[in-house]
Amino acid sequence: MQDRFDSRRIADRLQQITMHDEFSEGDREFIEGCAMFFLATADADGFPDCSYKGGMPGFVRLVGPSSLVFPNYDGNGQFRSLGNILVNPNVALVFVDFDTPNRLRVHGVASMHDDPELLASFDGTQLVVRVDATRIFPNCPRYIHRMHLDEYSTYAPRPGHVPPEPEWKRMDVFKDHLPNR
Repeated sequence: MQDRFDSRRIADRLQQITMHDEFSEGDREFIEGCAMFFLATADADGFPDCSYKGGMPGFVRLVGPSSLVFPNYDGNGQFRSLGNILVNPNVALVFVDFDTPNRLRVHGVASMHDDPELLASFDGTQLVVRVDATRIFPNCPRYIHRMHLDEYSTYAPRPGHVPPEPEWKRMDVFKDHLPNR
């Protein structure tokens, strides 16, 4: 496609200039300030899945020069992302700031962790996902629509706040099938 549209030179130059394998201080500030990101995973057959992951700013943390962690909060119980990570740990994350606009991509290898000390460092998490980044790069923001966050989700775990039970979990068709907790 690059040859077809004569973009090989600019694509190569962008890769030379913008792609890195360790987080910069600017990357840290951007990621740890985000209240959401998109997580792409693929199953054992390579079939892709993309999930929205949201929390309070700081719910994604950099823990090393090329590593980040984020909590896995209670969801619908399908475990599509985590199930895919078990069989294919290659992931991609896209962090987007709709106010600025700005975005950052992180490609890497994910693993899941449940040690008590790590779990205790996140409110409301079931597991913690670690991503060891192999490629980190900004992405052109020109097509990002400008949007403003009106409020954080009441379901986002945070200190001193007990998220309410989602309405769908109280529906007769689901409530008898929920995990025992």
